[in-house]
Amino acid sequence: MKLIFVRPYPGENERVLAQLGEADVMFASSLSEVSEALAATVEILSVFVDTKVTEADLDRFTNLKCIATRSAGFDHIAVAEAKARGVVVTRVPHYGSQTVAEFAFALMFALSRNAYQSFMDMKQTAAISDLSKYEGFDLGGKTLGVVGTGMIGQRVCSIARSFGMKVIAFDQFPNDMVKALGIAYVPLAELMEKADIVTLHVPGRPETRHLINADMLTRMKPSSYLINTARGEVVDTRALVVALREKKIAGAGLDVLEHEHELAHGDTLTPEQKNDAALLEILAINKELIAMDNVVVTPHIAFDTREAKEEITDITVKNIRAFMGGKPINEVTL
Repeated sequence: MKLIFVRPYPGENERVLAQLGEADVMFASSLSEVSEALAATVEILSVFVDTKVTEADLDRFTNLKCIATRSAGFDHIAVAEAKARGVVVTRVPHYGSQTVAEFAFALMFALSRNAYQSFMDMKQTAAISDLSKYEGFDLGGKTLGVVGTGMIGQRVCSIARSFGMKVIAFDQFPNDMVKALGIAYVPLAELMEKADIVTLHVPGRPETRHLINADMLTRMKPSSYLINTARGEVVDTRALVVALREKKIAGAGLDVLEHEHELAHGDTLTPEQKNDAALLEILAINKELIAMDNVVVTPHIAFDTREAKEEITDITVKNIRAFMGGKPINEVTL
């Protein structure tokens, strides 16, 4: 079968070829790089989370039988349309739980100890005598609200307990492993009211879009912080900016943003996107978020360690092998 891996990370080519060397494997830096003639012959397409597969792309890849996304989320793929055309979509259901959990705490530390701001000030001048503006707070003894207790959320709970934090959790499907840690599940509204830090670990799905909205943000303490390493669409960006402007919350650590793909590729927006007032508003708000002193924003890198990426590749290869063998695994269902 003919496969194309889009946007491989450095070294991924070799790892893929070592495991799928008998197949006809090619690599491309983007979907647009794939010629019309070649696209018509591709049977398996593997993309990362920052490559969108639209209905127009499916029109080009006329012989496509499987899309193997190298991510847990699949909101970058027109899954319903793919399935309507008989295309199987697979994903990496879990990976790098330690990796993303550690990064959530990296964002917490950046905010709780003003590490980033003090570093940037030191870049400007080493002669800093007034340290009062860098006063932070300990994580130990604070209450952490964990929204979503899958593999990553569970690891966050465990790490938080090792720091001496009090932990409460919310999930539509409570987990026995979390309960075994002595952690109580509470309604989302109660979690937002009680937590000193709220960290998000739910998937990006229609039912989680704007789960953290104006109502939930107004329930938070003025001294509390929001951490998001999940999906940008889980948070209502407009409401978050208002909460930060009006000091209803103390700050935020964000590895993901609504419409982050369009933000990163603003110079390639389509004419339709350029006329989309709602989209342009969110992009402007994102830029405002990035400029705020009490907000730390990173470019969706919580997953980005050598260990996690290798795990993603290996599971993706297993997904592809299973599909080629006629028994798909980790298939996306709607």
